Amino acid sequence: MSSLYKKVVSGKPYWYLREMGWVDGKPKMISERYLGTAADIEALLDAREAAALPERTRHLAFGDVAAAWGMLQDLGVAAVIDEVAGARRSDAGASAGTYLVLAALNRLVAPCSKLGFADWWKTTAGDRFAGIGAGVLDHRRFWDAMHAVTLEQLEEISKAIALRIVEASGVDCSSVALDMTNFASFISTANGKAPIAQRGKAKQKRTDLRLVGLGLVVTRDGGIPLTWHAYPGDRPDVTQFTTMIDQLLSQYQAVTAAAGVPVGAGDMTVVFDAGQNSEDNFAHLAGTGLHYIGSVPASDCPDLTALPAAVRTVVDEDRFGDLTAFDTRREAYGAERRAILTHSPQLHQSQVRGFDGTTLAKAGRKLGELAATLARGKTRRPRAKVEAEIEAITGKPWVRRVITWQLTGQEPKDLRLSWSVNPEARAGLEEEIFGKHVLITDHDDWPVPDVVAGYRSQSEAEFSFRQMKDPHVVSFSPMHHWTEHHIRVHVFTCVLALQIAHLMRLKARRAGLRLSVRDLLGQLAGIGETVLVYPSSGGRPKARRMTTELTGDQQKLYEIFDLAKRAPRS
Repeated sequence: MSSLYKKVVSGKPYWYLREMGWVDGKPKMISERYLGTAADIEALLDAREAAALPERTRHLAFGDVAAAWGMLQDLGVAAVIDEVAGARRSDAGASAGTYLVLAALNRLVAPCSKLGFADWWKTTAGDRFAGIGAGVLDHRRFWDAMHAVTLEQLEEISKAIALRIVEASGVDCSSVALDMTNFASFISTANGKAPIAQRGKAKQKRTDLRLVGLGLVVTRDGGIPLTWHAYPGDRPDVTQFTTMIDQLLSQYQAVTAAAGVPVGAGDMTVVFDAGQNSEDNFAHLAGTGLHYIGSVPASDCPDLTALPAAVRTVVDEDRFGDLTAFDTRREAYGAERRAILTHSPQLHQSQVRGFDGTTLAKAGRKLGELAATLARGKTRRPRAKVEAEIEAITGKPWVRRVITWQLTGQEPKDLRLSWSVNPEARAGLEEEIFGKHVLITDHDDWPVPDVVAGYRSQSEAEFSFRQMKDPHVVSFSPMHHWTEHHIRVHVFTCVLALQIAHLMRLKARRAGLRLSVRDLLGQLAGIGETVLVYPSSGGRPKARRMTTELTGDQQKLYEIFDLAKRAPRS
């Protein structure tokens, strides 16, 4: 039995550690160890505590990077790229597939330039579980890898990756949504090396910037992109429709062939909005044998919108609430087609608020300001220019329909403007247009609820574009490239990032977690890796790694994406 024992020498206490035991039935001291004064013991304890504490710590990104890297590895994306692009020189640092996969990974979790990639990589645990050091991640190596893949090879790679995604995820490809948008770039006007970037009608309202157009076809199940098409931003969406359809048909045939389904036996439905409508596009679509669900602007169908509400019936109260519809046939884009007029009370009220509170209010405010300016008699503008300004203010069809105005006088100082909102016209507009959609389809045998559900899957494509315009995760911009080839490879990596993000979301949803892409990546990003660095008496400092505490849904996400496979062992 051990105990502390104090001896007082010359009036000063000294401490010993004694161990007592039984010898021949009697207690006897077996050993005695000198400890020193109380100050000596305190110093020893302080030194022991200091040795047990780390000298410094580092915090690294782990969860989001590891989960995305795992998805890319499971799909074998780098191997697909390398198989098509071929081997590179031994001094290339890494394969072209590895560099493009890393570029997509960065776009997915923390978009930055290739120049800043190596510094970002150092803030993650990627070098540990991927085995790729920051020393081979110079931006020029990324550029070399992008040049190593031709555009023809890029198309082949995209098809192969889409096929692997379908095989691995089992995603339903029978219904897809098609949509197009454009992205603003900061490429100089004088740059002639990027003809794909052109000024046009900017969806982001940046008319001063050159645009890159992008079309996507995504699955209704999970919103997974199956094919993509980049095009000059000055081309209208409707002109790219046939190219997208041909690519989709090729992908679909490859998928059905891989699945052992005879070509043509499948039943794929393409969903698209009114922006793709033209007689030529519908004729081309008919030639492919693909089914479709589209829409026609309600204002183009006065024969349907004028029908009384009594002709409409509730579609499916459990699925769509108060949505009503009228099923008929009518001429549309060169042929008689099935047409379904729908009316949504929710959309109706939303359009009322938007029109009265924003569109009409804005036009009224501008007209009021112009009338006040003219009333002061200080304007120098001739009548023609004032009329042109009024026409611009009331240029939107709905505004022009409900606002009446009158300009009197001929000379600038005599011009006077009066205007008003016609209540009868306003009520007629609401009754005729608000809340209404007209759907067209070649699925003559589908129940109305199925057609409506199919058309609403268009939101998956729209969501994909909104996601790519998120500046924080899965982002297209900023692009940091200014040549045609680099831009097209950049689009490939962005679409690949979107494919992985939506696969991750689908995987989490199938496991019972319904999260948006941003929420999912945010939860995963909260799973960090901490490196504890301990002092060493000689040689390299000792380090211990561990993941941070899991909270909320993080434990389930840790299991869903098998993060233990890439978590630190020490």
